[in-house]
Amino acid sequence: MDKYYFITGNKGKFKEAKDKLEYLNIELIQTKMEYPEIQASDLKEIALFGINFCSERLKSPFFLEDSGLFIEELNSFPGPYSRYVQDTIGNDGILKLLSNVKNRSAYFKSVVGLYKDGPHLFEGISRGTIANEMSGQEGFGYDPIFIPEENSRTFGEMTTKEKNAFSHRGKALEIMAKYLENGVE
Repeated sequence: MDKYYFITGNKGKFKEAKDKLEYLNIELIQTKMEYPEIQASDLKEIALFGINFCSERLKSPFFLEDSGLFIEELNSFPGPYSRYVQDTIGNDGILKLLSNVKNRSAYFKSVVGLYKDGPHLFEGISRGTIANEMSGQEGFGYDPIFIPEENSRTFGEMTTKEKNAFSHRGKALEIMAKYLENGVE
């Protein structure tokens, strides 16, 4: 059985990845490895930097993930700065920024960076809207305020399995899983 390390300190992300990849014959191991997260406007650039940094320290196959919430009315803010914004103003702050705003269109974007015989990037996008108020206790981060397209519930109201069917991370992991199965990007 092949071992793959998922470099993340986020237990929610690990749970999503484990659920999404459970059908593969791999052992998934969560490992927390600090690496510099460069400031860039492109998630692919951030993920690629992380892969290259970590590949010098961890020789086994591994992957990492970077994602962001892009809100149309806020000119794609917070985008690649989503973690910082979540840590500073949180969901309440985002909802305040959007108070009295009609256009609540947004999307989540995820870039999964796999290191196996070199770097590989896989992207997933989940389009939707920002709710008017927080709802749900599941998930983490922006999950209680994001409603994916063709759904009436926030990610925060969904189980991990339900969220993976719609989520940006779930889509990127699915593409990576197909690559691991077939060796074709």
